[in-house]
Amino acid sequence: MAGAFAQTARLKYNFNPSWKLMAGDIQGAEAPDFNDENWKSITLPHAWNEDSAFKVAIDQHPTGIAWYRKHFVIPKAAEGKKVFIEFEGVRQAGEFYLNGKAIGLHENGITAFGFDITSLIKFGEENVIAARTDNSWDYREKATNTKFQWSDKNFNANYGGISKNVWLHVTNKLHQTLPLYSFLESTGTYIYAKDFDIKGRKATVVAEAQVKNENAEDQKFKYEVEVKDANDKVVKVFEGGETLIKAGEVKTVSASARLSDLNFWSWGYGYLYTVTTRLKVKGTTVDEVPVKTGFRKVEYKNGMVYLNDRVLMMKGYAQRTSNEWPAIGLSVSPWLSDYSNGLMVESNANLVRWMHITPWKQDIESCDRVGLIQAMPAGDAEADVQGTRWEQRVKVMHDAIIYNRNSPSIFFYECGNEAISEAHMAEMKAIKYKFDPNGGRAIGSREMLDSKVAEYGGEMLYINKSANIPMWATEYSRDEGLRKYWDEFSPPYHKDGDGPFYRNAPAREYNRNQDSHAIENVIRWYDYWKERPGTGERVSSGGVNIIFSDSNTHFRGAENYRRSGEVDALRIAKDGFYAHQVMWDGWVDPENYRVHIIGHWNYKPGTVKDIHVIASGEKTELFVNGRSKGFGIRSNNFLFRFKNIEWQPGVIKAVTYDAKGKVLAEKEIKTAGEPAALRLTTQMNPAGLKADAADLVLAQVEVVDKDGNRCPTALNMINFKLEGEAEWRGGLAQGPDNYILSKSLPVECGVNRVLLRSTTKAGQISLTAESEGLKSASVAFKSEPVIVEGGLSLTMPADGLNPVFRRGPTPATPSFIPSRKTLKIATVTAGANAEKAEASYDDNELSDWVNDGKLETAWIKYTLKEASTVSAVNLKLNNFRTRVYPLQILVDGKVVFDGKSERGLGYFLANCKPTKGKTVTIQLKAENSGKDDSNIGTEVAGKKLDDGVARTDVNSKGSLSIIEAEILQKN
Repeated sequence: MAGAFAQTARLKYNFNPSWKLMAGDIQGAEAPDFNDENWKSITLPHAWNEDSAFKVAIDQHPTGIAWYRKHFVIPKAAEGKKVFIEFEGVRQAGEFYLNGKAIGLHENGITAFGFDITSLIKFGEENVIAARTDNSWDYREKATNTKFQWSDKNFNANYGGISKNVWLHVTNKLHQTLPLYSFLESTGTYIYAKDFDIKGRKATVVAEAQVKNENAEDQKFKYEVEVKDANDKVVKVFEGGETLIKAGEVKTVSASARLSDLNFWSWGYGYLYTVTTRLKVKGTTVDEVPVKTGFRKVEYKNGMVYLNDRVLMMKGYAQRTSNEWPAIGLSVSPWLSDYSNGLMVESNANLVRWMHITPWKQDIESCDRVGLIQAMPAGDAEADVQGTRWEQRVKVMHDAIIYNRNSPSIFFYECGNEAISEAHMAEMKAIKYKFDPNGGRAIGSREMLDSKVAEYGGEMLYINKSANIPMWATEYSRDEGLRKYWDEFSPPYHKDGDGPFYRNAPAREYNRNQDSHAIENVIRWYDYWKERPGTGERVSSGGVNIIFSDSNTHFRGAENYRRSGEVDALRIAKDGFYAHQVMWDGWVDPENYRVHIIGHWNYKPGTVKDIHVIASGEKTELFVNGRSKGFGIRSNNFLFRFKNIEWQPGVIKAVTYDAKGKVLAEKEIKTAGEPAALRLTTQMNPAGLKADAADLVLAQVEVVDKDGNRCPTALNMINFKLEGEAEWRGGLAQGPDNYILSKSLPVECGVNRVLLRSTTKAGQISLTAESEGLKSASVAFKSEPVIVEGGLSLTMPADGLNPVFRRGPTPATPSFIPSRKTLKIATVTAGANAEKAEASYDDNELSDWVNDGKLETAWIKYTLKEASTVSAVNLKLNNFRTRVYPLQILVDGKVVFDGKSERGLGYFLANCKPTKGKTVTIQLKAENSGKDDSNIGTEVAGKKLDDGVARTDVNSKGSLSIIEAEILQKN
């Protein structure tokens, strides 16, 4: 290891190996000579309470003090150099000691931090670092006695201690700084591209670096930048000239060059370059920092997001930042992060909105590789705050932006899970423009519908549209359902909605089966899809469904964890996964056609049920054993229902067609035979299982028939036997303690998974699965040695992980064909409150026009800028979720629409008899009921749902209130 210093000017060590752990507040544990021989040996990242992940509810996660210690040696050859330690994060707080001396305190539980430990290092001798961590829910910042807003028992799963990676950096005294703002007061490197020519595949790449001279003398250095492509081929080397830097001075240097033949980072196309910035003194490299990044052009305008000049509607998931797994928590191998985040892309999601707090660096870098766009929060809970708690949020945003600003997958910085004040938004925006002015990112917050400062917005459950900044829903579906439950006709026979009440109220939404959950996903997405780009001047820019994977956080259903995921906690897909895969396979409209049959085809004789098919064609046909059952009843554009289909053993097939009858896609499911055997397969690190006591294997067990088909209704108990150099971490299933850490657990719907963790000894590993009456299965594999010397390793956890190019580069074609255009309004008058009539089309969903409650004044009349053919009027009416309005729409006095509005998540499209005219009148033709017609006015908890502009008009039967009206012409 010592010889490494002769080969490079800077070394980054993997500091994760060879730690010791003890839960409890151990007196004197900071002392170098403290005896930790009997403490648990671990490799970081490692939450001390990992055993409780999914075993207990979030508010029961063990908390308190835990100590971590590590003995290490830095080679004598490094003497005279600088030594920095970088922690990617701890939960909640950590007090750190090196060789018995206090080196610092970190408290916010989110961000990365680090220390300059040069003065305390004994080179060539043993050093001891110790950390006293505290993950108490009510931990308070010592200087202010203030609790952090995001230490919340609803959403922030409490995996305590050093649950993220740790690195050690050895540099020369003239060096580029680390991006650890709050602790080292440094900003590191900043890489970005500008002046894009997407068609010509050109851009100007800029590399900035903050440089510090800790020599006693002034220094002259040349700044050099090298760019390598994904194949490690040098594509450009350029310089930033010579710089004089005084002793003790900090300077920022920059260099730029025009690059050609670029591969632009895109959705599902994680093309990354390695940009290495170097400092050279008299021709010798004294410092170099490699950064993996990607180049892409992003714009936010016209209510839409443009990626590489192509409009992209946001489609994805609001995911808990913990992104956790059973019996491990968040501290998984980097390859498993790629697997989980890559599954989102496989479901055709393009965006993950991490919730409430900044994700750890491993997930951020993973999204870079798999091509998944990120919305990055800083830290918050559910409301704007003042004073110290706001200052804490500002500090976290500072640190998070600087630490993560080179990530091409981050498009959005989120300032709050609820609206914040304009002053606070401006403060956050100033941080972005100070530290990331050229990164192509928008900063905003949930809601912010009328903000003059925010660069994007959007509510939680409802549809917002804009002709200005993009509006996308930050979480639009919170229903829950176990993967175990197919339907009421399959074992274990879960009728949709069966389950306990939630807070003394019926909880159908939180105890769904897979049929119902997948159907609800289609219904929810449809409201966004119908307001997509191309449908007028004001559009929805999409939304994210909460959540992707079942989570050990706030729950409302029968289990002690959140089951809103489209995959379960082991990332086994539910039917909702495939629903999204069908609907989302395109940048705006579907561009690749798919079909999915909800459910399976293994029932008891005599079973008759409705079959639902999700498809992106115009019509869909169902076949049972080759015989057509006709075309399905279409609803919500993507859902096709086939009523009263009688089960017959064999094959069920769905075929979807375009309007002319051309086959676009087909899918079939066949009846599986009786359970006969087990099948055992493994997924692991593509570079080989590392014997580092941190790497993981994901093993899948299936119950199959004699031909190898999975038996979809099997619920067999499986007994596992593990031998060799691996630690059992197990899986999850419905039952006592969710079977956490148990070596016996059942399959659900014929399949389950378990996790194994390597030890520090390389060797052979075997896993056997057995079940009564079934043929057993075994797999064997081995782990590869990892070199660790003196507690340090040059083998990085993410070594060998490559970018994923699943979707290919950004297509050059338009992503949609406009179907409607908005007709411009010249003037407006109304039966009452005419002075406020412009609020009905001002592109502000927090303002509206309303009459005086009398039926005779319930009209509004728009005069168009020029006579045009009116084909539809799109309306956001107040009380859009709960009230129905009897309406008439007239063009130049002719009735073109006569009917009732429909309740929904925001907008109602009134399709009109196409008529040319200059004036459009909307009027209430009869009294509305003046009350909630929907029975959906409250959440399960009893909280009133958002229903438009707040106004007390319960008994105002003659009221007509328009938040937004858009008069449309069909293209």
